[in-house]
Formats: sequence, C-alpha cells, structure tokens
Amino acid sequence: MVAAVLLVKELVLMKVEIRMVEKLKLKNPIIIEGFPGIGMIGTIGASYLAEKLDMKLVGYFVSAKFPPIAAIHNYKPVSPARIYASEKHNLIVLFSEFVIPAETVFALSQELLAFAKANKASIIYSLAGVASQQPDDKFYGIASTPKVSESLKKGGVEMIREGATQGVSGVLIAECASESFPAANIMVQTAAPLDPKGAARLLDKLSQLVALQVDTTELTVRGQQVESRLKDALSKMQAMHKDYKGLEENPMYG
Repeated sequence: MVAAVLLVKELVLMKVEIRMVEKLKLKNPIIIEGFPGIGMIGTIGASYLAEKLDMKLVGYFVSAKFPPIAAIHNYKPVSPARIYASEKHNLIVLFSEFVIPAETVFALSQELLAFAKANKASIIYSLAGVASQQPDDKFYGIASTPKVSESLKKGGVEMIREGATQGVSGVLIAECASESFPAANIMVQTAAPLDPKGAARLLDKLSQLVALQVDTTELTVRGQQVESRLKDALSKMQAMHKDYKGLEENPMYG
C-alpha cells in the first residue's frame, strides 16, 4: 500500500502540464521547438525566432520537477519554459531556458504531441546541435514519416540512417514516428558550448523548408555578444538552482 502511494506521488511529480494564457486561433500551424542541448542551438534558435517574428506569449509548461526559477525579460518575470504563437505566420514556437530534468522528458514529449494534435498542427520541427570536433557545413535530419523524410532530402538535409538521439527532441520524434505524426529533427554540427552562429545557420535552413523569412544577421554578426549575454543568463539560472537545492538539503530553522 505504501509503495503504491509513493509511486502515485512520484508520477504526480513527474507530470508536465501545459498552461495557456491566450486562446490559439491558428489553422494547421507549424510547431517549432528548441530545448537546451549541444551548443544550446535549439534554445538559441527558437527564442530568437520568437523575438524576431514578434510572436505573442500564449502559454508555458510546468512540472513539480522543474527548477524553481523565473526568467526576467523586458522587466517582466516569465516562465523559463514558454510557448509563443503568431497568427500572421501561422506558427507556434516553444522552448526552455533550462535543461529539462531527465525524469520528465517522456511526460513532456507526450504532452507536446498531445498539444500538437489538439491544435491540428501540420508538422513539428525540432532544432538541435550535434557534437563534433571539426564541424562541417551540412544539415542533418531525422523524420517521423517517409513523406517528411523526402521533403527534408529535397531541402538539402542529409538523413541519418543509423545512430541515436536523446532528450526531448529524441523522445518526441520517436513518439511521433510511432503514431505517424509529421515531425522532423534538423541539426547542425558544433564544437561550441554556445553556438549562435550554428543556430543562425539552422534558422536559415528552416526558413527555406517552411517558406519563412527570418533575418539572422544579429545572430551571425553579433554572435560573440549574443553568446556572452546567454552565458551570463544561463550561469545566473544555474547558480540560482544550485543555491535553492543547497537550501533544501541544508534547511535552517530559527
């Protein structure tokens, strides 16, 4: 009995919930997601896209297992795991500014697929980086269906035949494949811990694939400044998380 109760509590803690603050009015939108990973390319690319397209904050996702952190943007506290939308571009962009805890990856992936289905999304694109000591200029892809695979090939993306992929984008593409839901992971190689230029290249390719106009000049030309700003923000968030865990592990009572 006790074991069953503990299991239920753990499942509740691992649950991920999407909370919407605005009602979506989109027709078969494209969803683009970016989560922290190699080169932080997913987060950099997705957040830049939301900013440059002047997308509206429409929701966020939460879990008891997520770090207790609020991000501050333009003087306003917001969730570091957010959802943006644009009626003009018929687009939904979601990303996280912290690494998703491993124990919530599966739940989050299932929630994202359910979200995509509920909003009748036409396809999900995941942005990511691939570690390499000597990065090439190719684009790599994983597709959930043969049709998506063919469209990526025509767009100049080299499909990965054998290998492994992890994190939210990895689990999500596998979930989509099992249900034949259109999805694609597109990636570039990187050797940098933070790679704004790699994110810019990936956004340029994505723009070609979905007929979207995005000016990536700032990421390309001001890459060093963007990298410095991101490093500062990430280090602060990591420090806050460590400090909080320290308080939990070493409570003080008066």
